Amino acid sequence: MSEDARSTEKSESSGLDPHEDARALVRLIQCAQCSRPYRTPVTLPCGRSLCRECLPQTHERENISYPDLPGRKQGYQCPYVECQDEHPVSDCSIDVTLTKVMDSIAEIVAKHASTVRGTLTFTEEVAHDEAISMSTEKPPTRQTYGGRLMATYLLAAQGQLAYNADLLYQSISDQVESERGLDNKLVKELLETTHREVDCQVCYNLMLDPVTTTCGHTLCRKCLARVLDHSFHCPVCRRGLAVPTSLQNQPSNKTLVDLLNGLCPDAVAARVQAVSLEDQPGEGELDTPLFVCTSAFPGQPTFLRIFEPRYRLMLRRCLLGNREFGMLMYNRYHEPQGELGTVPFYQYGTMLQVLHCQTLPDGQSLIESRGVYRFRVKSHGLLDGYTVGSVERFEDVSLAEEERLEAEETSQPPPADETDMHAVISRMPTQDLLALGREFVYRMQARSASWLAQRVLDTYGQPPEDAALFPYWFASVLPIADEEKYKLMGTTTVRERLKITASWIRRIESQRW
Repeated sequence: MSEDARSTEKSESSGLDPHEDARALVRLIQCAQCSRPYRTPVTLPCGRSLCRECLPQTHERENISYPDLPGRKQGYQCPYVECQDEHPVSDCSIDVTLTKVMDSIAEIVAKHASTVRGTLTFTEEVAHDEAISMSTEKPPTRQTYGGRLMATYLLAAQGQLAYNADLLYQSISDQVESERGLDNKLVKELLETTHREVDCQVCYNLMLDPVTTTCGHTLCRKCLARVLDHSFHCPVCRRGLAVPTSLQNQPSNKTLVDLLNGLCPDAVAARVQAVSLEDQPGEGELDTPLFVCTSAFPGQPTFLRIFEPRYRLMLRRCLLGNREFGMLMYNRYHEPQGELGTVPFYQYGTMLQVLHCQTLPDGQSLIESRGVYRFRVKSHGLLDGYTVGSVERFEDVSLAEEERLEAEETSQPPPADETDMHAVISRMPTQDLLALGREFVYRMQARSASWLAQRVLDTYGQPPEDAALFPYWFASVLPIADEEKYKLMGTTTVRERLKITASWIRRIESQRW
């Protein structure tokens, strides 16, 4: 196990001692490329950090059309051996929180260095690099005023301490306790000064499992996920965020996680316990009301008339709670649904949020709702006559994987049979698939298609320019079987959904529907 891995493991279990683990603590804030403490740090999509000036040279990314955003056409290969993925330039902004933390550390160390006299720390570098370790020259012994922690930081800041190198500390016998006191005092002041920077801007508590957005702001994972339930914009700067709302595959900010675990493990443990209590009841309970009725899609309106007594009860409880319930399609052909077996509904559904509810004199209710996100039913049961279940969010893959799939498919050689509709569609760029759908809609509008009447457009709006929204909008207005529309629900990429809508269009145009 490497020294870096050992220090991380220790930090996660019991924290790091400012005196005994001074080298491990400083390594947490050293850039792995230049070995200096982070200067204008950038946190990469893989969760690791670099100085901005240490970012690799960019190159043009090929065969990528979606998402059509500034900065995604340029990228570079991650220099970390554990990753080595291609990162888009637009996903690598300056880490605001880590920058403030590093500025505070530099300021406090400089203040201590100017006042501490009388206590000397002697250090000798121990290199792990094979070429250096075989050298006959003995590494120089350096002396610095202050404790071990300050001495180690100053060596790194001066470019005299390689990231992978260790240090041997030599202390004057009657100054050991003095060194330890200086190290503890320095860390105490660092914690007091930087605690405001590591508080989440949503819950105003210590960040728990921090995630850094592409715009450089860092929040608790759960807080960011809750924000994305209602808005795809950063709550700090309002920049659009193109990430799965559940953040299931979004890496944590490794530097901040290791720093928090290393410096204040008790505070992190207390936050974990507090959040676990907030999340009661736990997973696995049948706590989601499910309405087995028709198709519904994320981001699209759904209008319902609730008249059955059991569903009127479900709606009343829903309005008293979070105003959300799951919509599932009726499984009229009794198709097996994975581990659920043959059940009366399809396993993938859409969580609806009630926007407006009008109760009629006879007890019926007219509700307007909007799709929030897709989910998969894990288990189900009955409560007072209506279905309830345990569900999990169902999300798309990351943008990086979406782009990789597009580049892979569009770079394939042309199909031998040009009439092979599936092969032709598979090779089309994602933006061309979107253009195909929008152009078809406009042609149908010009022909006064009834399913594109003004009342329909007043309800669902004009065809979206966003490739992620267009398939759901198209399925909401197109008069085809719900079983066909359901094919969108189990997909994990925007491209896959656009290919499905393109196949619908080709079949309609060829009159083979």
